Amino acid sequence: MNATQTLIALWTLVLKEIKRFTRIWPQTLLPPSITMAMYFIIFGNLIGSRIGDMGGFSYMDFIVPGLIMMSVITNSYSNVASSFFSNKFQRSIEEMMVSPMPNWVILSGFVFGGMARGLGVGLIVTVVSLFFTRLTMEHPLLTVLVVVLTSALFSIGGFINALLANKFDDISIVPTFILTPLTYLGGVFYSISMLPDFWQGVSMLNPILYMVNVFRYGFLGVSDIPVVWALAAIFAFIIVLFLAALMMLERGKGIRS
Repeated sequence: MNATQTLIALWTLVLKEIKRFTRIWPQTLLPPSITMAMYFIIFGNLIGSRIGDMGGFSYMDFIVPGLIMMSVITNSYSNVASSFFSNKFQRSIEEMMVSPMPNWVILSGFVFGGMARGLGVGLIVTVVSLFFTRLTMEHPLLTVLVVVLTSALFSIGGFINALLANKFDDISIVPTFILTPLTYLGGVFYSISMLPDFWQGVSMLNPILYMVNVFRYGFLGVSDIPVVWALAAIFAFIIVLFLAALMMLERGKGIRS
């Protein structure tokens, strides 16, 4: 395939993925916005008014960046995991594998589709948050960069999950037992400075902590960890997971029997 054909193939695959989740928007875009609205009401207004300030900001202002990031993470991951596994289950992925389309295009197409849903839901949640608080953005470019990188990272993670899954139940194991706990323990609802030294050290092993803190820094200008370290960690995770996913795809891991 020449460069033009490759770009056409990539765009077609991305467009297919976007049409897939927008066609069923009551299942893919609406529920996350309602769920996050409940978080804003319960944690932000009701509980937050009793907690008071967190890190020099109102509790609502403190948790909004974390909740936006949480919606981006979960939707980027779940979109690719469910979409690719559905293609694998229906064996339509085999048609892509035997086509002239390079494997990196297949991987990138699903990843970009997951990013589109994750960023779309993140934007919807951001708009919903404006009904509860007034958002300020101290570092706009950094904010956009980190949310794009995070959606890419977890889209790749969802792809790997789908590759390794043998049945539909398998694609819910990682989000339920790994992704959700790491998200809740990633500083979404609290600052790790509140924790004892030992648990602060343990929290530093949580990759989601870095993303939430950089994203919060973009909005509020405060972070529990150095921003440069966090960005370096995110880039490293993306490179490692992308290469791992590409290698598994080329070997037909979970596809060829």
